Amino acid sequence: MDHPTTFPSSKSVNSPMSKSVQLIVPGMGSNHCAGLITTSVERLPGIINLTTNIANHRVEVEFDANLTSDNQIRGAIEKAGYDVTSTTSATPETGGEASLTVPGMGSDHCAGLVSSSIKRLAGITDISTNIANHKVTVRFDVATVDAERIKVAIEKAGYEVAGVSESRAQADATVDEAVEERYLDQAWHRVWFAAVPTTIIMILMMVDMFWIPIPGYLVWVAILGFPVVFFKGGWATHRSSWRSLTNRTANMDVLISMGSLPPYLIGLVGFVYPMTSFIEMAVTIMTFHMLGRYLETRAKGRASQAIKKLLKLGAKTASVLRDGQEVEVPVAELQVGDIMVVRPGAKVPTDGEIVEGNSHLDESIATGESVPVEKGPGDAVIGATINKEGMLKVRATRVGADTFLSQVVRLVEQAQGSKVPIQEFADKVTAKFVPGVIVISLASLVVWVLFAEPLRPILYWGAEFLPWVNPELSPLMLGILSAISVLVIACPCALGLATPTAIMVGSGLGAESGVLIRSGEAIQSLKDIKAVVLDKTGTITKGEPALTDVIATADFDEGDVLRFAASVEAGSEHPLGQAIVAGAREKGLDVPTVADFRAITARGVEGRVDDQLIRVGSRRLLNEADIELGDLEEALVRLENEGKTAMLVAAGDRAAGIVAVADTIKEDSKAAIAALHRLGIHTVMITGDNERTARHVADQVGIDEVLAGVLPEGKVEAIRKLQTKYGQQVAMVGDGINDAPALKQANVGIAIGAGADVAIEAADVTLVKGELSKVVEAIRLSRATFRKIVENLFWAWFYNVAAIPIAAVGLLHPMIGVIAMTTSSLSVIGNSLRLKRVKLNVDK
Repeated sequence: MDHPTTFPSSKSVNSPMSKSVQLIVPGMGSNHCAGLITTSVERLPGIINLTTNIANHRVEVEFDANLTSDNQIRGAIEKAGYDVTSTTSATPETGGEASLTVPGMGSDHCAGLVSSSIKRLAGITDISTNIANHKVTVRFDVATVDAERIKVAIEKAGYEVAGVSESRAQADATVDEAVEERYLDQAWHRVWFAAVPTTIIMILMMVDMFWIPIPGYLVWVAILGFPVVFFKGGWATHRSSWRSLTNRTANMDVLISMGSLPPYLIGLVGFVYPMTSFIEMAVTIMTFHMLGRYLETRAKGRASQAIKKLLKLGAKTASVLRDGQEVEVPVAELQVGDIMVVRPGAKVPTDGEIVEGNSHLDESIATGESVPVEKGPGDAVIGATINKEGMLKVRATRVGADTFLSQVVRLVEQAQGSKVPIQEFADKVTAKFVPGVIVISLASLVVWVLFAEPLRPILYWGAEFLPWVNPELSPLMLGILSAISVLVIACPCALGLATPTAIMVGSGLGAESGVLIRSGEAIQSLKDIKAVVLDKTGTITKGEPALTDVIATADFDEGDVLRFAASVEAGSEHPLGQAIVAGAREKGLDVPTVADFRAITARGVEGRVDDQLIRVGSRRLLNEADIELGDLEEALVRLENEGKTAMLVAAGDRAAGIVAVADTIKEDSKAAIAALHRLGIHTVMITGDNERTARHVADQVGIDEVLAGVLPEGKVEAIRKLQTKYGQQVAMVGDGINDAPALKQANVGIAIGAGADVAIEAADVTLVKGELSKVVEAIRLSRATFRKIVENLFWAWFYNVAAIPIAAVGLLHPMIGVIAMTTSSLSVIGNSLRLKRVKLNVDK
C-alpha cells in the first residue's frame, strides 16, 4: 500500500551522488506552511525526495549533491519565510562527529561567529549549533580534520570550549526538544515585548477618547507603537513576509504585515493632516498576532506530545555486570549481550531476556494494559517497562534504534508526518489562499472608495448592533478598514492545522493504547472497512497447544487420568506432551517421576507411575495392548470432530480416560468479534486447517465466513476476491511470516505485535499486544480521528467563508478580526485535543 508521505521529483532517484539532509523549522506549524516550504525547495534542481513533518517541525530532503547543496536547501526554506534552527546531514562511513560545549555561545550572533570559524577548516560536512544548551555539533571527514582542530578553531573565535565528546555520525531519531522549547520561549518574550507598550497605548486611547485630550497624543502613540510593529516579533514577521513574497510563496505573515504596516504608516499622516489615527490598530493587530503564535505553538505542543512522552519513558542509566562487578552506565552505551540488574521499582533499561529471577512487570507503556504481567527466566522483556517486585537479571537483546521504544517512536513520527487523502483538496485550495485573500482585500478597498454611498445602508444596519461600525467615515477610511479587516480575519493556518493536529492526537492516543498506526492513509481507510479477514492461528487462537479436556471412565477420576498422563508426558519433549504437563501443574496436581519411559513411534508413550504401566497415545497403542476402549470411543470421536488432538490414557490393562489438547482461543476473541459485528463489519477467518477444525473454531467465536484449507500463497488471492466483493474495503489481521503478502494486499494490513517482524513491517497498523480486541480499538480510533478531521476542516472553511465577506462589507473591525483569526486556529487544535476523551475499549 502506498503512503503519500514523500514528494518524488522528476530527477533520477538512482543518482550516484544522492545525499540527505534533515532541517528543523520551528515556524512550520501547519500543512499550509509545509506546502509553502515544499514548493520553494522543489524549485531547486536535483531534489529526489522531500518529506515534511509538522509534528516535530522537520523537513527531510534527499537530493543530488552535484546539483544542489545543503545551504541552497536551507536558503530555499528561509526564502519561503521560515527560520531554520538546525541542519543535519547524512555522512559517509568515513564521517566523524564531535559535540562541543561552548558556555559563552549565548546568542545567534555568537553561534554565527563560531560556525564561521569552523567552516574555514577543510573537511567539515555539517555544523549544528544550539544556543539553548550551548552545544556545537560538527560532522567532518576524519581523514581531513579532527575534533582537536575544531576546538582550536572555536577558541580562535574567542570562545572557551568546556567539553568535547566524539562519536560516529548517526541519524538523530529523537525530537529536538531544546529547539522547540527555545522557540516557545522566544514567542513568549515577543508577546511581553509587544503587550507592555500596547497596554499603555490602550490606556492612553481610553483617556484621550472618554476623559480629557492628551497633549501630544499622536507622538506618544507613534513612539510606543514603533517597537511593537518594527522590532522583535514585528521585524521577524515583516522579514518573513518579504522573503515569502519575493519567493512567490505567500505565507500567513504576509497578511499580518499588510494588516499592520499600512495602518501605522497611514497613522503618521496625522502629523501633517488631521485624520483618524490607525496606529493603535496596527499595534493591536501585531500584538494579538504574537499572542496567537504563542498560544498556537503551545497548544500544538500538547497535540504532538505523544513522542515526547514516549522518549521520556526510557531509563537514562543501567546497572550492568562487567567483570563480575555491578557498574552504572548510560543506556546509550549498552551492548547486546550485557547482563543488566533490574531492581524492584526500576525501569528495564532496554529490550532483553530474563536470565535470572521472577517478577511482575508493568507493561502499560507498550500494551496499554494496566495489570502487571508475570515474567521469569526465558521470558522477553521490553525496555522502559517497570519491574514491580523481585530483582531480575536481564540479558540485553536489542539496543539503540532497534529497541521496541525506538520503533514505536519511529512509527508515531511516521504517522504524524503522513497525509490523509482528504487533505489533498484542502492543500490545493490553501496554496492559493493568501494570494486570493490579498485580491479580495484590494478589491474591497477599491469598491468602498468608488461605491461607498450605495453601500452605506449596510453600515447603518450594522451600527444598530455592532458598536465598532461607524457609517459616517469617509469612503477612503471605510475602504482601508475593510481591506485591513479582510487581511487579518483570514486564517490559512486553521485550514492547515485541521488534519495534522487530529492525526497527532489520534496517533499518540493509539500509541498509549498499544495501537500503532503507520500512516494517515490507513486512518482514513480503516474507518470504511466492511470486512475483516482474520488468520486463525496466533490471531483468533493463541498459536500454542493447551490442555482443553480431561475425561475419565467410571473406575478413575479426572485427577488420576491427568496425573498419569502428565507424569508420562513429562519425559517427552513433544509440544503436545508439554501442554498436558503444564495443564496438570496449573490445576495444582503433583506430577510424580516416571520410570522406564519409552516413546513408541507413531503410537504414543509409556512408562511406570506408582508401579503401574501407563500408556498415553492413539487407538492403535491401546489396541495393540488388547485394551478395550468401551464408552471412550464416542467421546474420542466427538473431540476429534472438534478439531482437538485427543490422547487415550490406560493404566495397566484398563482404559482410564482421555486427555485432549488444542490450540485454544484467546480470551478476548469472542468479545472482539461481537464488537466488530456491532460496528457493522463482516468477519472472515482464513486458515490452512481442514474445514471441520476451522468451522469448530469459527462457531465458538461467532465468525461469519470461513475460508479453510488455504495455503500461504493462496491468501493473497483470497483477499483479492473479498476486495472485489466488498469494494476495496478489506482489512487483514495476521501475525506470521506467511501473512506478510496478504497484509500488503489488503486495503489495511493489521499485524499482531507479538508476531514476526516481517509481518509488522508489512502492516499499516501494528497491535503491540496480541489481542483481537485491539483491532476494534484501531477501527474506533480511526473513525474518531477522521471525524475530528472532517469537523476541523468544516469549521475552518466555514469560518473563512463566513468571516471574509463580513469583513469585506465593513461590518468587522480589524482588532476584532485578528482576535477571531487567532481563536479559529486555537479552536481547531482544541477540537483535536478532545480526541483524548474517546473510549476505545471493546466493552465501552
